[in-house]
Amino acid sequence: MRWIFVVFCALAAVAAAAQDRGTLEGAVRDSKGRPLAAVTVSLRMHTTGQTLTAHTDAAGAYRFTGLHAATYLLSAEGGASGKAAARPVTLLDRETKKVDLTLDQYAFSDEPNFIVAGVIDPTSHGGHGSDTVRRSTEELAKAAAALSEERPGVAEKREDALQTAREYGRAAELEPSEPHLFNWGTELLMHRAAEPAAEVFAKGHRLFPRSPRMLLGLAAAWYAQGDYAHAAQRFFEACDLNPADPGPYMFLGKVQSTEITGLQGYVERLARFANLHPENPWANYYYSVALWKQREGPDDSGTPTQARALLEKAVRLDPAMGAAYLQLGIVYSAQSDDARAIAAYQKAIEVGTEIDEAHYRLGQAYERTGQKDKGRQELETYERMSKTVRQQIDRERSEIQQFVFELRDNKDH
Repeated sequence: MRWIFVVFCALAAVAAAAQDRGTLEGAVRDSKGRPLAAVTVSLRMHTTGQTLTAHTDAAGAYRFTGLHAATYLLSAEGGASGKAAARPVTLLDRETKKVDLTLDQYAFSDEPNFIVAGVIDPTSHGGHGSDTVRRSTEELAKAAAALSEERPGVAEKREDALQTAREYGRAAELEPSEPHLFNWGTELLMHRAAEPAAEVFAKGHRLFPRSPRMLLGLAAAWYAQGDYAHAAQRFFEACDLNPADPGPYMFLGKVQSTEITGLQGYVERLARFANLHPENPWANYYYSVALWKQREGPDDSGTPTQARALLEKAVRLDPAMGAAYLQLGIVYSAQSDDARAIAAYQKAIEVGTEIDEAHYRLGQAYERTGQKDKGRQELETYERMSKTVRQQIDRERSEIQQFVFELRDNKDH
């Protein structure tokens, strides 16, 4: 009789363990809300990779039982009916969770609620859409994306980018965590859907007010829309959140809009960056550039001297810092020191950064010093390189525009 007792205890233990486990259920429908039968629903455990499958019944319903508390990836595929991209689902002990799936439809969350209406192009903002502002907008978007711990990269095909945006959006709908919202916002920002990106980051900032990267993402999204007042506010807040953190200052240093660089507090924060991190070459470089942007004119002799000292320190700390060599050349030229300016521009070209502008300024310096042939060669090089860059930008914009329109179409249909 003892063995019967042992078996009974074992069965009771199994039953109790099963009761501690969770259930995931839901329905699968098409884009018009009609239930889909015989759809294969897959549930993969995020940590182990183990996959369970189920099939929907005539009512489109599926059900998984006896699930451990864990994070799973839920997806569905229905042949000609299409598929639903994988989305994360977190299940707790004894929890019964209902998750419905829609094949071939992408919907943003109820909050933020938006429809992507078109491409936000920074060159459309009146006189502020200069090439330098456009470049800084793209640099800020890439810098924001680089803060993601999960984002695999930014060089994606349009189809991959759409899929990534869908997955990040669904993850944020299901679990509005800081990483999910940030990844979604950066994916939109990278493809110039700046207005909805700002809404996503704004929601993230409300939920996670101490997240510096959420503030920076929001600032970059405002900047991309040409709303420099809001962008400046968020950039400054990010720098002040933890003044010893160099990250936010690196964002602020990329800003090119005079509506921000001329504000009180801009130079002061980059001065603080240099004071807190005197051996950081970028701290010295960005503080120098900030001073240079606010110099008072040709009669201001003190600013060029201070800016020059900071830049010379930056290139001592990092001899391959092309941006600092380029700025040094600009400062030397303003001080009528063409020989040193030419050497600085040549060094910027040698280390391989900021090449196109360095060729242009080097050509001008050669012409000022009577070296007409060398000047013409450098300016011709600049024109060739600029044409290549413009063609690349046009291709990227075309891809981005198509991305945004497809994203919008998936929302509307």
